Amino acid sequence: MTLFNGLSAFSITPTDAAGRVDTAALARLLERIARAGASSIGLLGSTGGYAYLSRDERRRAVEAAMESVGGKIPVIVGVGALRTDEAEALARDAKAAGADGLLLAPMSYTPLTEEEVFRHMASVASAGGLPLCIYNNPGTTRFAFSDSLIAQLAKVDNIAAIKMPLPADRDFRDELARLRAMTPAGFSIGYSGDWGAADSLLSGGDAWYSVVAGLLPAEALSLTRAALAGDRTETERLDQGFQPLWSLFKEFGSFRVMYAIADLLGLCRATPPRPVLPLKAADILRVEAALQNLKGVAEAAHAADTSSHASA
Repeated sequence: MTLFNGLSAFSITPTDAAGRVDTAALARLLERIARAGASSIGLLGSTGGYAYLSRDERRRAVEAAMESVGGKIPVIVGVGALRTDEAEALARDAKAAGADGLLLAPMSYTPLTEEEVFRHMASVASAGGLPLCIYNNPGTTRFAFSDSLIAQLAKVDNIAAIKMPLPADRDFRDELARLRAMTPAGFSIGYSGDWGAADSLLSGGDAWYSVVAGLLPAEALSLTRAALAGDRTETERLDQGFQPLWSLFKEFGSFRVMYAIADLLGLCRATPPRPVLPLKAADILRVEAALQNLKGVAEAAHAADTSSHASA
C-alpha cells in the first residue's frame, strides 16, 4: 500500500468567519504541496479543522481539492464525525468526489468503548469503500487505541493504515516491532507529532503525517528523504532547523501556529475558526523568527552542497 507511505502533508482549510471554505485559497495551498513532491495530501485532518466545518463545506473542500490536484497527488480525506451515520455519509461524499483514501478518528462526547470504536471504524470503512487510515489521536478524542484493537481493525476490509501519536517513551522501534508482529503484512504504521518525525522515520515508520508540510512542503520533504535514506546526520541537522517551530507547536498548538505561518508567507489570509483565537502579535514575531531560522539552515545546506559539487 503506497498511499500511506512517505510524507503526507496536512493543509489548513481557509474559511471566512461564517465557516465557508475559500476554495481558491485552498487550491493554491494544495497545488503548492503537489509541486513540492509530497507523497500525499491530508485534507480535513485536525490541521484542516474538520470538526469546525459543516458537511456541505467539507464536501466543497473535497471537490475543490480533487479539481485542483486530483490525479497529480493522492488525497486522503478526514471523515470523522460524532455519529456513525454522519461519518459514513462523509466517507461516501469523499469517494464520490474522487478521493484516494480516508482518515477516521473516533470523535465523541460520551466516552467510547473499544467495541463501539471497532464497530464505528468498520462501518465507515465499509461505507466509504476506500483505503482507510485509523487516526489514533487521544489528545483530541480522549480515546487511545490498544494494541489488541489495532490488531483487530487491521484485519477489517479497507482498513490499511494507522496514524499513531508519538510514543510516551519515544521508543519507536519497540512499538513498530510490536504492532507489525500483530498486523498483516503491508499494514502501514506512521506517526504524527512533527517534533518526533525524524526519530519515527529513522526508526522505520512508514509515514510522516505532517502538519508543517501543509505550508512548508519542500523543507519537510528534505527531512523525510534524508530519514528514509537512513542518513542520520543530515536528518538531525535538518531537524535542528525545525526546532524553534517545534517548540512553538508544543506551546501554542500547531493549529494556531499554522495560521500565523500562512499569513507570514503570504499564502492566504485566514484566521482560525472561533472560539480558537489567533496568536498575539508578540508571538507571531516568534513564529517569524522560527521561519527565518529554518530558512537559514536550508540556505547553509544549499551553499555547502554547491561548494561540494564545485570541488568535485
